[in-house]
Amino acid sequence: MRLPLTWSAAAHTSLAARLAWASAGVGLAIGSIAIGIAFTALSHQLDDRAQAELEGKRALLLHVLSEMDSAADVGLQSHRFNDLLIGHDDLHLAIVASGTNKILSSFSPIAVESAPLLANQAGVDPRIDWRSRQGYSLTAVVGFWTFAAGDRVQFILSQNRANDSTLLRGLIEGALIGLPLLMVFIVAGAWAVARTGLAPLVRFENLAGVSSARSLTQRLRLDDLPKELQELAIAFNAMLDRIDEGVLRLTRLAGDLAHEMRTPVATLIGLSQVTLSHPRSADELRSVLERNVKELERLSRLISDMLFLARAEDEGEALHKEPVNLRDEANRIKTYMEVVAEEHDLAIDVSGDATVLAERVLVQRAITNLISNAIRHALPKSTIHIEIAVQGDLSTLSVINSGNVIAAKHLPHVFDRFYRADSGRSRNDGGTGLGLSIVRAIMRLHGGNVEVASAPNAGKSGETRFRLTFPIDGGRSAAG
Repeated sequence: MRLPLTWSAAAHTSLAARLAWASAGVGLAIGSIAIGIAFTALSHQLDDRAQAELEGKRALLLHVLSEMDSAADVGLQSHRFNDLLIGHDDLHLAIVASGTNKILSSFSPIAVESAPLLANQAGVDPRIDWRSRQGYSLTAVVGFWTFAAGDRVQFILSQNRANDSTLLRGLIEGALIGLPLLMVFIVAGAWAVARTGLAPLVRFENLAGVSSARSLTQRLRLDDLPKELQELAIAFNAMLDRIDEGVLRLTRLAGDLAHEMRTPVATLIGLSQVTLSHPRSADELRSVLERNVKELERLSRLISDMLFLARAEDEGEALHKEPVNLRDEANRIKTYMEVVAEEHDLAIDVSGDATVLAERVLVQRAITNLISNAIRHALPKSTIHIEIAVQGDLSTLSVINSGNVIAAKHLPHVFDRFYRADSGRSRNDGGTGLGLSIVRAIMRLHGGNVEVASAPNAGKSGETRFRLTFPIDGGRSAAG
């Protein structure tokens, strides 16, 4: 059974609810602090008012006492004290004889109650807070007066703070009633504002809902998005661009691989079926197996190159860079490629010098692929030139061979996977059609570039130049 969402659960599932509850919490804290400040301020004001009123009545009381000759006059002229209290039901006066604590005059039960409690309090004119038996909170001033005759009395003037307590209690009760209502309004208002402010996020949800490997063309519009969400939308669109590019690259890779593998697999199946259709001698079977091994070796190279290309095209691939001398690497590769070059009646020449910051193995792979490509296409009895130079803040390595000119229409595509400018060339020349694609991927990983140019030369043949361009990153060059 599915339970309904509580407010707590909603707060965990809804950003608007979280903002609403957070706003309510802040509002409650601010309201509580404001009420606390108001309570304290009002309490102090009431205390000051009570103190001022008591001081005013005390001054009048002392004036009346100053007009009497002795303590005996207190009882005889009690009406004069009563006049002081007219209209002040919250004031209570008791006058007692000093030393005997005998009440000479009192004007209410509270005044009578205060006499034994507060008489003979230490100090002069102290202010005393006390509570009556009925539970009233009172503030009193206690003082002494000495008459001309020499006798002495003590007066106790108390003010009932019941009205002040009622006022403060009303403030607290009003706050207890008002704060929950205020919280409700804050929650509702904050939720409505949050829902309105977060409405543009629905676009992100809708776009994420319709995006798939087959549909990655839609993007978020930025024109009417809030400023705070525009950067998020830009990042979201950039993410979709990267995903779209990755999916397209993977789709092309899978399609190209399937297309290229189909021919050797079909050849292997055909040869095997024809061989099994009739009895064959051992020599015939050996010949078929040798041809199958050759195709399988080509398939193995193809798969290896495709895996290498997939890793090399990953822009997040970490490179282990170190200073690499291009002349040393070119001479090292020349040494073991010269055997293949001699079979084609070719020579290899290296000139120039430069050092770059790069991953050595990848640089070796790029140079090897360019030399292999040059060997396959160079005219017999010609020389393949490897020229190394520094041009400004770039280091370059060019592989130049003499041979047929590559038509201008083919030049933009020679680095595409499995692209062959000469459709008449057979796959049996040893290449997989991925060498130049791997070179381009390696150069991109290093922040460099690879270019190709092909044009007729002074003879009947043409000259084709592949040039690797590396950021110099502190390299140096010298003529060679």
